[in-house]
Amino acid sequence: MNPLHASLVARIRAGGPISVEAFVEAALYDRDHGYYRTQGAIGAASDFITAPEVSQVFGEAVGAWIAATWRALAAPDPVQLVEFGPGRGTLLADALRTLSRLQPDLAAALRLHLIETSPLLAAMQRRALADIALAAPPVWHERLDGVPDGPMIALANEFFDALPIRQFVRVGDNWHERRVGLAADGQALVFVAGPLAELPAGLADAAEGAAEDEIVETCPAGEELAAALASRLAAAGGAALVIDYGHARAAPGDTLQAVRGHRFATVLERPGETDLSHHVDFQALAAAAQGAGPQAAGVTTHGPIPQGLFLGRLGAGERAEALAKAATDPAQAQAIVGAVRRLLHPGRMGLLFKAFAIAGPGLGPLPGFAPSARGQRRE
Repeated sequence: MNPLHASLVARIRAGGPISVEAFVEAALYDRDHGYYRTQGAIGAASDFITAPEVSQVFGEAVGAWIAATWRALAAPDPVQLVEFGPGRGTLLADALRTLSRLQPDLAAALRLHLIETSPLLAAMQRRALADIALAAPPVWHERLDGVPDGPMIALANEFFDALPIRQFVRVGDNWHERRVGLAADGQALVFVAGPLAELPAGLADAAEGAAEDEIVETCPAGEELAAALASRLAAAGGAALVIDYGHARAAPGDTLQAVRGHRFATVLERPGETDLSHHVDFQALAAAAQGAGPQAAGVTTHGPIPQGLFLGRLGAGERAEALAKAATDPAQAQAIVGAVRRLLHPGRMGLLFKAFAIAGPGLGPLPGFAPSARGQRRE
């Protein structure tokens, strides 16, 4: 039993079963023993690999998206570039190198802000950005509200999937909140069904027709962030790009999963040593952004569309071909093409992973999204 497991056992003994949301919050973000506080987290030697670690082409495509979005905003100077959960900093480093080459005036206008709660990952990000020429030094924050006002371009790659979720399980004709309690031995963690006064309103569609023991999920932190982004973008202009794995519409299903050493693991075992994530509900994010109140009037949402389609429209395939042609040997060329195929192919990351955006008032179709898709506008 590791220290976080012991702490959770003591907490449950003292106060009874805790919500899945509280368990995920502790397992990932506990200040002493949480996964993102203690683990390297990302990369071939860690528990999972994100798209920026697969190929530099991912970051270059996102850099192209940033540049096109900035031009659509009439090139504000300065502009806040914000990334949520930047991991090792690979995405930002690749995107910024692209901007320095293709759009030096934008590179000079950028004010870089990284939303990060892990000192370990923040140190990795500093190293990744150390050789990038910036007009002003990057600034780290734990929350969005620390970022100065002004036009903003925000990025969130595989960030929303790691925010804590609540789960609800149908038992007979009633819904209960899924909670984490103790097994008969008083040591092992197990899922239990707890009391629930009322199912959250946003889950009505997903819950409709759910079978016995089926689970529905909601992510309050994700919806709150989508609403906060919508309000900021409405006030000062800009856009936020979300790339993550998930579903376009809410549906029943237990999507909470654990990964350790690039293999699936048991969710409740070894908390703090195992990565936890869940499928993002893009329908809920769009509803939260569009329902953020009068302060978000004029905000539009775009997508979600498959990651492969999004990156392809930004020239990822052509960039891979150019890099392969410039490769020094056939094996290197093959590796480049194979890595980008992993990002684009529907059977790999191209379909399950999706791109979604929230845009401030006055922005037309965003780069990478279907030209005819003008989003859904909140009046």
